[in-house]
Formats: sequence, C-alpha cells, structure tokens
Amino acid sequence: MFALVDCNNFYVSCERVFDPSLHGRPVVVLSNNDGCIVSRSSEAKALGIPMGVPFHQWETIMARKGVQACSSNYPLYGDMSRRVMGVLAASAPEVEVYSIDEAFLSLSAFPLDGLSEMARELAGRVVRWTGIPVSIGIGPTKTLAKAANKLAKRGLGAGGVLNWREEPSPEERLASLPVEDVWGVGMRLKAALERMGVRTALDLARMEPDRLRRRFNVCVMRTALELRGVVCYPLGSDPPLREAIVCSRTFGGPVSDFSALREALCAYTARAAEKLRRQHSRAHLLHVFLMTNPFQPDQPQYANAALRTFPAPTSHTPALLRAASDGLNEVFRSGYHYKRAGVMLAGIVPDSPVQGDLFAVDDARSERLMRAVDRINGEWGRDTLAFAATGIARPWKMRQRRLSRRYTTRWDELPVARIS
Repeated sequence: MFALVDCNNFYVSCERVFDPSLHGRPVVVLSNNDGCIVSRSSEAKALGIPMGVPFHQWETIMARKGVQACSSNYPLYGDMSRRVMGVLAASAPEVEVYSIDEAFLSLSAFPLDGLSEMARELAGRVVRWTGIPVSIGIGPTKTLAKAANKLAKRGLGAGGVLNWREEPSPEERLASLPVEDVWGVGMRLKAALERMGVRTALDLARMEPDRLRRRFNVCVMRTALELRGVVCYPLGSDPPLREAIVCSRTFGGPVSDFSALREALCAYTARAAEKLRRQHSRAHLLHVFLMTNPFQPDQPQYANAALRTFPAPTSHTPALLRAASDGLNEVFRSGYHYKRAGVMLAGIVPDSPVQGDLFAVDDARSERLMRAVDRINGEWGRDTLAFAATGIARPWKMRQRRLSRRYTTRWDELPVARIS
C-alpha cells in the first residue's frame, strides 16, 4: 500500500504559520514579480478567485473583499518543505519526495487494518510539529493513492484521510473523478481521451490496455492498470537525473545595461550549478538566452541564444560562469530593454564515472572547492559564500513588494516573542 501526503494550500499555509492574523482570512500568494496567483486559501477559493490569473486584473476586487496578497517567499517555503519531509521520513520506512509539497510513502511495514488511524496520527504530527496541514490518500498503487488524496481534499475522508481499501464503492469514486484529475493526465491527453469517450477515471480504468499503448504510449497504459490496482510504479527513493536544468527569471524591471545583465546571468548560472551538484551530476552543454518583453510591441524586440560546450562534463561553478559570460558577449545587443534572461545546463551525466580530459586542470581541487562552498552555504544559508560575478545589490532581481520575512533562514529575520 502507498500513501500520498499533500500539504494543503502549501504556500498560504507557510505564510500563516508565522502570521496568525492570516488564519480565517482569504489569502493568495503571487508568482515571480507579483505576476499571477499561484496559491489560494480556502476562503479565497470560496470568493471565486481563480488560479493562475494576473494579479493586476483582480487587485481592486481583492482589496474590496479584504484578500491578503503575499509575494512568493521561496526561502521560507523551501525550508518548511524540508521540515515536513523530515517528519515524514521519520514516520515511514520509505519516502519518495515528489514535489515541494507532496511525498509518496510506503506503508508495507504497517498492518492493513490500522492504516487510516496511522495516517490521521501522522497528519496530526505534521501540523503539530510544523504548522502545515496535510491531506493523505491511501491506495494499493501510487495512482490510486493520488486519486484518494484528491478526494480527501474535497472533504470525503475522515480527518483529511481517505483509504481506498475502506471505500464501500471504489467504482463510484472513480466515476466521480474527471479524467483530467488522474495523475499524469494533462490537457492534451484529456482532449484525446475524451474523443475516445473517456471522461472519468473509471472510463480510463476500463479501457483495453493494449489499445491505450498502441494509441498513446506505455505510460498511459500503466496509468489505466494502476487505476485497476496493478502496481506499475514502485516507490523510488532516488529520483532520476534531470535531463536539463534551467534557471531563468523575469526581471523586476527592464534591464539595458550589459553589466547588470551579466550579473543576473551569472547568478542564475551559479544557482543552476548548485542544483547540478545536488543531484551528483555534471553537464556537457550550457545554453544562454535572453529576450525583450513581447507584450510591449511598441518597443524594439530582440531574442537570441548561445551554446557553449565543455571538453569534459563539469559542475565547477567558475567554469560555468566563464562559459555563460562568453555566451552573453556573443548574443548581447545594446539599445534593447531586456525582460528575461536565463541559462540551461544540458547533456547531463552522473558525476562518477566521468571520462576525463588529458589537458584539464586539477579536477580534484575544483571538486573540493565546490564541496566546501556547498557545505558552508548549506549550513549558514544561501550566498553566505557567493561568487563576485553574481553581484551584491542585484537591482535586477524580481519584484516582491509584498514579501514576508524569511523567518527560518535569516538570523536578522527570526520571529521575535515579546513579553509585556
């Protein structure tokens, strides 16, 4: 049996942990540069505020209805996610972290008759130790656990837990679940399935597996089998290597200065290099790209990209920074107001074994340097040690006018309790 633990309205819940005045109020969290709504409290959903809409289109309405809007506070969310996952890891023998606010658990070590009660105790432990409420779905496959979690979020389970094994009519539950709510079914696949008469999870489960494999692919076939209770996706503690790592941001305002653009690009490259080393891998290729704002057609438009290759795959930040700066030199054109830039690392391979380069510098020394930098930043916070090329003031950074404090990752922003 599997469990899918999903944090409820995660970004909003993180904001509420340290600001009790937000409890019971409609709250939304905004995307980069305070652009779109990416998380909503239950109260905000009840007001009819949709997901993904531009904030400026709803700002007046939300102000009139007393909705609190918060800028995305990624350091806070990342640390709260780490705490939640730590509680889960201490409570189950195997945990697969699926996203920042979701994780699959193996329940094979627990008696079947006590799974629901164990899950409710776990949900209570998570909210008690971290302040984050969660919903838990339990099922014989990961796809059914995900479906059970979806139904639990709708209030169909006791205490935020729904156990597929205890459902009196599992087929009725599947029939109530639209096919687009099935794990792995996106909008394009939904449209194709609907043309075949598949509109619910039950319809998909009843499809002939070989027909699905011939019409689509083996993944769609496995999804249908999992809805029948056949395990096709075992728990994986080690996620597969990313085939590419992209780090890109929309600037808080237009950037025309070459130095500021290079500084931003170097900051993104350093961040991508951290992600590369975290998954114990290296990259053969580095893509640099930049563009102006396509939503301002009255302004001169320009977009371009450059590719750099390495003789041997690397995760050494200085080497990646040099390549990114060189690529920017190639594609930068003065006279434009740039809105976005970024870097993509590709040709990713494991960091061991790696075929070396006869004329390369001492790779072992570079590895020790990167390990030391990562260890210090991991212990004392991001950018405790930073490369000068990534800048200090960073005037190009994204706009966050409604940013809360980074309560758990900055000494100067720790919450303060006052006794009167």
